[in-house]
Amino acid sequence: MLLKLYSTLVLLLDILLLMVRCTLSILQATFEIVVPPKEKSVAGETVLITGTGHGMGRELAIKFAALGANPVCIDINEKGNAETARMVADLTGKKAPTYKCDVSNRDEVLALAAKVRAEVGEVTVLVNNAGIMPTHPLLKHSPQEIKKIFDINVMAHFWMLEAFLPSMIQKNHGHVVAMSSMAGTMGLSNLVPYCASKYAVRGLMEAISEELREDARINNVKFTTICPYMVDTGLCEKPRIKFPSILSMLGPSEAADEIITAMRRNYHEVSIPKSLLNINNICRVFPPKVCLLIKDFLDSGVEAV
Repeated sequence: MLLKLYSTLVLLLDILLLMVRCTLSILQATFEIVVPPKEKSVAGETVLITGTGHGMGRELAIKFAALGANPVCIDINEKGNAETARMVADLTGKKAPTYKCDVSNRDEVLALAAKVRAEVGEVTVLVNNAGIMPTHPLLKHSPQEIKKIFDINVMAHFWMLEAFLPSMIQKNHGHVVAMSSMAGTMGLSNLVPYCASKYAVRGLMEAISEELREDARINNVKFTTICPYMVDTGLCEKPRIKFPSILSMLGPSEAADEIITAMRRNYHEVSIPKSLLNINNICRVFPPKVCLLIKDFLDSGVEAV
């Protein structure tokens, strides 16, 4: 009887402690909305970015270099990648090594890692930015196209983590940034495989973050998942935006600023604009029909190409 009473008291105390800790976490998060965390320095960090041949990848390389980091530019498009390196040098005075790599090919990624390690050094910040976004109804996607979407948008993340995460864990220092999408938080027509791939990225990042969090020895390897709305990089060929004053298409430079800020503040997951992820989470509390009504009202997405 006494043992049972003791166990009950311990459980009640554990629940009380949990409630106190949850309350403090909510208060801290609320405070940080008003007073954001201090942005950490990226000076001297070796930042490997995929998809630097144009768009957000190019802007990220330039902006990281301007902050004192050492960008390493990866793209299958050698011409675009070389142009990015020239822009980095012209605008920041930094040299940005370039490498051609099909990030969906595991052998190429592992060979890339060995080459970067020998020629540049250990990568301390990994930005998995490369991706593709064909826009058709599901039944008009070919099997080859669907496989390519997952190879580039999902499997490449696994190969890059396999190549570069071990050294971060060994040194207990590093940061992984992954591009998901608001399409990875809600289903959208003409983007079925793309949505599925971006949902997968969010799951991957949440799971690997939790896996490392459970090891108390690894407390300085961070993960940030980015969920942009629509960015004018050329991927979104026929956007449909009912209220451009509320949900306008962002420029790559603006999006890159938001990504770097999120990374430097060690945010776990952010949307661009920031409010969209919170709105989506709130909508999920209501019956599914409410979410559909709001989605129909906003009437934003992409047309089939």
